[in-house]
Amino acid sequence: MHQSQVVPTGIRRHLEADEIIVTKTDLKGHITYANDVFLRMSAVAERDALGKPHNLIRHPDMPRCVFKLLWDTIKSGNEIFAFVLNLACDGAHYWVLAHVTPSVDTSGRIVAYHSNRRQPAETAVTAMAGIYSVLKAEEDRHSSPVDAIAAGSALLERTLAEAGMTYDEFVWAQISGRVAA
Repeated sequence: MHQSQVVPTGIRRHLEADEIIVTKTDLKGHITYANDVFLRMSAVAERDALGKPHNLIRHPDMPRCVFKLLWDTIKSGNEIFAFVLNLACDGAHYWVLAHVTPSVDTSGRIVAYHSNRRQPAETAVTAMAGIYSVLKAEEDRHSSPVDAIAAGSALLERTLAEAGMTYDEFVWAQISGRVAA
């Protein structure tokens, strides 16, 4: 099923505290591996996930600028932690704390990407939902996707600057329960 055909139902799924979602993708973001937790949470069969773009589970309320930051970070060879709102193929949604890393070969060349996702703290979900709502509203003011991402990215940068934090520091503040922004 193409994600643009999925209608959000408002039903929220929750990862259990001891569950980890694992996926691997190629350099273009196509899924090469998905564990059973990913398949269950995303309501997708393995045969329908493998080879598909990972944005198969992109929620329409998730700001594109966060994905741009994520991709820019991992393509540069760095890891990133990010809170992500996903849309399952049955319309349910779920929040995760994602840790995405590049996979490298023996010469240090990036050959794939690996992501583990865990249950985020509810306080972080509440904070991130509010921030993402503001970023998404800014993006929605622009008809061009390029302009929308640029505007969302600029607002995110301003928000972080006002908080006196880098993106990583901001995410860790949410993880540790310290309120930021």
